[in-house]
Amino acid sequence: MTIDSDKILHDLLNSLDSLEGIRPGEIPNIALYMDQVTTFMDAQLASSRRFESDKVLTKTMINNYAKNKLLPPPVKKKYSPEHMMLLVFIYYFKNIAPITDRYFGTESGFSIKDIYDEIFQMEKEEIASVKEDLLKKADVSKSMFGSSPEEDREFLQLFSFICLLSFDVYLKKQMIEHMVDELASLAAPSDPKKKN
Repeated sequence: MTIDSDKILHDLLNSLDSLEGIRPGEIPNIALYMDQVTTFMDAQLASSRRFESDKVLTKTMINNYAKNKLLPPPVKKKYSPEHMMLLVFIYYFKNIAPITDRYFGTESGFSIKDIYDEIFQMEKEEIASVKEDLLKKADVSKSMFGSSPEEDREFLQLFSFICLLSFDVYLKKQMIEHMVDELASLAAPSDPKKKN
Protein backbone atom coordinates (compact mmCIF):
# COMPACT_ATOMS: atom_id res chain seq x y z
CA MET A 1 0.00 0.00 0.00
CA THR A 2 1.38 3.37 -1.02
CA ILE A 3 0.27 6.47 0.84
CA ASP A 4 0.80 9.83 -0.79
CA SER A 5 0.82 11.97 2.35
CA ASP A 6 1.82 15.08 0.37
CA LYS A 7 -1.30 14.70 -1.80
CA ILE A 8 -3.46 14.18 1.31
CA LEU A 9 -2.05 17.37 2.85
CA HIS A 10 -2.48 19.26 -0.43
CA ASP A 11 -6.12 18.10 -0.69
CA LEU A 12 -6.70 19.08 2.95
CA LEU A 13 -5.33 22.59 2.38
CA ASN A 14 -7.42 22.95 -0.80
CA SER A 15 -10.53 21.84 1.08
CA LEU A 16 -10.04 24.77 3.47
CA ASP A 17 -10.03 27.16 0.53
CA SER A 18 -13.29 25.68 -0.76
CA LEU A 19 -15.14 26.06 2.56
CA GLU A 20 -17.71 28.75 2.11
CA GLY A 21 -19.72 30.13 4.95
CA ILE A 22 -22.95 32.00 4.43
CA ARG A 23 -21.96 35.60 3.86
CA PRO A 24 -24.01 38.15 5.79
CA GLY A 25 -25.60 39.49 2.59
CA GLU A 26 -26.72 35.98 1.58
CA ILE A 27 -29.01 35.53 4.58
CA PRO A 28 -32.58 36.00 3.29
CA ASN A 29 -34.00 39.28 4.48
CA ILE A 30 -37.46 37.75 4.92
CA ALA A 31 -38.88 35.21 7.33
CA LEU A 32 -38.86 31.62 6.05
CA TYR A 33 -40.88 28.51 6.78
CA MET A 34 -39.08 25.41 8.10
CA ASP A 35 -38.80 23.71 4.67
CA GLN A 36 -37.33 26.89 3.18
CA VAL A 37 -34.82 27.10 6.03
CA THR A 38 -33.59 23.51 5.60
CA THR A 39 -33.39 23.87 1.79
CA PHE A 40 -31.45 27.13 2.08
CA MET A 41 -29.01 25.76 4.66
CA ASP A 42 -28.42 22.54 2.70
CA ALA A 43 -27.67 24.50 -0.47
CA GLN A 44 -25.48 27.13 1.19
CA LEU A 45 -23.44 24.79 3.39
CA ALA A 46 -23.12 21.89 0.93
CA SER A 47 -19.31 22.23 0.83
CA SER A 48 -19.08 21.47 4.55
CA ARG A 49 -20.79 18.07 4.30
CA ARG A 50 -18.56 15.05 4.72
CA PHE A 51 -20.72 12.82 2.51
CA GLU A 52 -23.09 13.82 -0.28
CA SER A 53 -25.99 12.18 1.57
CA ASP A 54 -25.37 14.13 4.80
CA LYS A 55 -27.99 16.67 5.80
CA VAL A 56 -26.75 20.01 7.05
CA LEU A 57 -29.88 20.73 9.03
CA THR A 58 -33.10 18.78 9.52
CA LYS A 59 -36.49 19.72 10.92
CA THR A 60 -35.78 17.50 13.92
CA MET A 61 -32.51 19.33 14.60
CA ILE A 62 -34.22 22.72 14.45
CA ASN A 63 -37.00 21.54 16.74
CA ASN A 64 -34.43 20.16 19.19
CA TYR A 65 -32.50 23.44 19.16
CA ALA A 66 -35.71 25.28 20.05
CA LYS A 67 -36.65 22.69 22.70
CA ASN A 68 -33.18 23.01 24.28
CA LYS A 69 -33.44 26.81 24.22
CA LEU A 70 -30.54 27.30 21.78
CA LEU A 71 -32.93 28.83 19.26
CA PRO A 72 -35.92 31.04 20.08
CA PRO A 73 -39.21 29.67 18.72
CA PRO A 74 -40.36 30.82 15.27
CA VAL A 75 -42.97 33.55 14.96
CA LYS A 76 -46.10 32.21 13.24
CA LYS A 77 -44.04 29.21 12.04
CA LYS A 78 -41.55 31.52 10.30
CA TYR A 79 -37.84 31.97 11.01
CA SER A 80 -36.43 35.49 10.83
CA PRO A 81 -33.00 36.47 9.49
CA GLU A 82 -31.84 36.48 13.14
CA HIS A 83 -32.99 32.87 13.47
CA MET A 84 -31.02 32.01 10.33
CA MET A 85 -27.84 33.59 11.72
CA LEU A 86 -28.27 31.70 14.98
CA LEU A 87 -28.73 28.45 13.04
CA VAL A 88 -25.43 29.08 11.25
CA PHE A 89 -23.73 29.72 14.61
CA ILE A 90 -25.29 26.56 16.03
CA TYR A 91 -24.21 24.56 12.98
CA TYR A 92 -20.58 25.58 13.44
CA PHE A 93 -20.32 26.10 17.17
CA LYS A 94 -23.15 23.98 18.62
CA ASN A 95 -23.75 25.77 21.91
CA ILE A 96 -24.30 29.49 21.62
CA ALA A 97 -27.00 30.00 24.25
CA PRO A 98 -25.17 32.91 25.92
CA ILE A 99 -25.39 35.08 22.81
CA THR A 100 -28.96 33.98 22.10
CA ASP A 101 -30.08 35.06 25.56
CA ARG A 102 -28.29 38.36 25.37
CA TYR A 103 -28.54 39.50 21.73
CA PHE A 104 -31.50 37.83 20.00
CA GLY A 105 -34.24 40.36 19.38
CA THR A 106 -32.41 43.31 20.93
CA GLU A 107 -33.90 46.69 20.25
CA SER A 108 -30.73 48.66 20.75
CA GLY A 109 -27.01 48.04 20.93
CA PHE A 110 -25.23 45.10 19.37
CA SER A 111 -27.45 42.61 17.57
CA ILE A 112 -27.08 39.07 16.22
CA LYS A 113 -26.47 40.62 12.78
CA ASP A 114 -23.61 42.78 14.10
CA ILE A 115 -22.05 39.71 15.73
CA TYR A 116 -22.57 37.57 12.62
CA ASP A 117 -20.90 40.17 10.37
CA GLU A 118 -17.81 40.41 12.58
CA ILE A 119 -17.46 36.67 13.16
CA PHE A 120 -17.81 35.94 9.43
CA GLN A 121 -14.98 38.36 8.64
CA MET A 122 -12.76 36.94 11.40
CA GLU A 123 -13.30 33.36 10.18
CA LYS A 124 -12.20 34.25 6.64
CA GLU A 125 -8.97 35.69 8.03
CA GLU A 126 -8.43 32.67 10.30
CA ILE A 127 -8.13 30.18 7.43
CA ALA A 128 -4.56 31.33 6.67
CA SER A 129 -3.38 30.61 10.22
CA VAL A 130 -5.15 27.22 10.20
CA LYS A 131 -3.34 26.32 6.98
CA GLU A 132 -0.02 27.36 8.54
CA ASP A 133 -0.75 25.20 11.59
CA LEU A 134 -1.63 22.22 9.35
CA LEU A 135 1.70 22.53 7.54
CA LYS A 136 3.55 22.67 10.87
CA LYS A 137 1.76 19.55 12.16
CA ALA A 138 2.45 17.77 8.86
CA ASP A 139 6.17 18.53 9.24
CA VAL A 140 6.16 17.24 12.83
CA SER A 141 4.44 14.02 11.77
CA LYS A 142 6.94 13.48 8.93
CA SER A 143 9.76 13.59 11.46
CA MET A 144 8.20 10.83 13.57
CA PHE A 145 8.71 7.06 13.45
CA GLY A 146 12.19 7.31 11.92
CA SER A 147 13.16 3.98 13.49
CA SER A 148 10.00 2.12 12.40
CA PRO A 149 10.09 -0.46 9.59
CA GLU A 150 10.18 1.40 6.27
CA GLU A 151 7.04 -0.33 4.96
CA ASP A 152 5.10 1.02 7.99
CA ARG A 153 6.65 4.48 8.23
CA GLU A 154 4.35 6.40 5.89
CA PHE A 155 1.25 4.87 7.45
CA LEU A 156 2.46 5.68 10.98
CA GLN A 157 3.42 9.21 10.02
CA LEU A 158 0.01 9.83 8.53
CA PHE A 159 -1.58 8.32 11.65
CA SER A 160 0.53 10.65 13.81
CA PHE A 161 -0.70 13.60 11.71
CA ILE A 162 -4.29 12.52 12.38
CA CYS A 163 -3.47 12.18 16.10
CA LEU A 164 -1.96 15.68 16.22
CA LEU A 165 -5.07 17.14 14.59
CA SER A 166 -7.36 15.11 16.86
CA PHE A 167 -5.52 16.16 20.01
CA ASP A 168 -5.71 19.78 18.89
CA VAL A 169 -9.48 19.42 18.42
CA TYR A 170 -9.83 17.68 21.79
CA LEU A 171 -7.94 20.43 23.64
CA LYS A 172 -9.85 23.19 21.89
CA LYS A 173 -13.16 21.43 22.58
CA GLN A 174 -12.29 21.31 26.29
CA MET A 175 -11.43 25.02 26.31
CA ILE A 176 -14.56 25.91 24.34
CA GLU A 177 -16.83 24.00 26.73
CA HIS A 178 -15.20 25.71 29.71
CA MET A 179 -15.61 29.17 28.15
CA VAL A 180 -19.23 28.49 27.09
CA ASP A 181 -20.02 27.44 30.65
CA GLU A 182 -18.41 30.65 31.91
CA LEU A 183 -20.39 32.77 29.44
CA ALA A 184 -23.61 31.01 30.39
CA SER A 185 -23.01 31.76 34.06
CA LEU A 186 -22.40 35.44 33.23
CA ALA A 187 -25.48 35.82 31.00
CA ALA A 188 -28.28 37.30 33.04
CA PRO A 189 -31.75 36.06 32.05
CA SER A 190 -33.27 39.40 32.99
CA ASP A 191 -30.90 41.39 30.77
CA PRO A 192 -32.48 44.82 30.11
CA LYS A 193 -31.30 44.72 26.51
CA LYS A 194 -33.56 41.78 25.80
CA LYS A 195 -37.09 42.31 24.51
CA ASN A 196 -40.02 41.48 26.77
